[in-house]
Amino acid sequence: MISRTSNVLTLNSYKTEFLLIGLKQQLAKISFCSLDTAHSARNLGFSFDEHISFSDQMSALSKSCYSHIRQLRCIRPYIDYKTARTITISIVHSKLDYCNSLYYNVPNTQLNRLQLIQNSVARAVVRAPKSSHMNPALKCLHWLKVKQHIDYKILCLTFKVLTTTDPLYLYNLISVQPHYSTHSSDIITLSCVPFSYSLKVNNCSFRHASPCLWNQLPRELCLPTDREDVSLSSDLTHVSSSSPASPLSPSITPSHLYSRLKTHLSHKSFPP
Repeated sequence: MISRTSNVLTLNSYKTEFLLIGLKQQLAKISFCSLDTAHSARNLGFSFDEHISFSDQMSALSKSCYSHIRQLRCIRPYIDYKTARTITISIVHSKLDYCNSLYYNVPNTQLNRLQLIQNSVARAVVRAPKSSHMNPALKCLHWLKVKQHIDYKILCLTFKVLTTTDPLYLYNLISVQPHYSTHSSDIITLSCVPFSYSLKVNNCSFRHASPCLWNQLPRELCLPTDREDVSLSSDLTHVSSSSPASPLSPSITPSHLYSRLKTHLSHKSFPP
């Protein structure tokens, strides 16, 4: 407020929305508010509703994606497979991928809406009939299913945070469990949030999702090669907020982990 007034700035009422977020019971208690509240508001192109159900976001996403899919079907007979796949990734799949880590832990009914979009666009690319099973088409396109792709996005971000300690505000949300002299002490594991929150948005947060997904990875995916690196990084982790040390061994390269991670999640998307 001080910055706004000192710079002689005023709020544009036509571009300003007031959104209250909480449980239905909580919102019912503040019905006396004299301000007109919005049921949803957009921030950086993503719609947040008052209950963080993302229903408005998914409705808008579905409308946009299906519009592009219909246009793709019209031109599909005149373009080759490679061109159709490139168009799909840049226009439709990029929309599904945008901020998709926010969809972690949302109800399956909501995830199914996104999966139907992915199935539809995959069907248009490979020119498969509507009655066909979509797993072969998705495997041919090398696409993870929506749920596994959300996990992939969060795990890649977790690896980046652990490796570079940036951004610091995310690094400070997670902590590496102390290492002990056991057969599994060379594995980097993260401390989980010890309890669940009543507000669903907290259970979808990075602080909750990151350790849950990371600790479920196979041993070889998060195994530093040097036990000395493990003990050293464990001692230095979170000691200095200005220049924290990475808890992961530098021998674990991003390309190596991302490739093996995608292979692991692909097996979960398409079990044998």
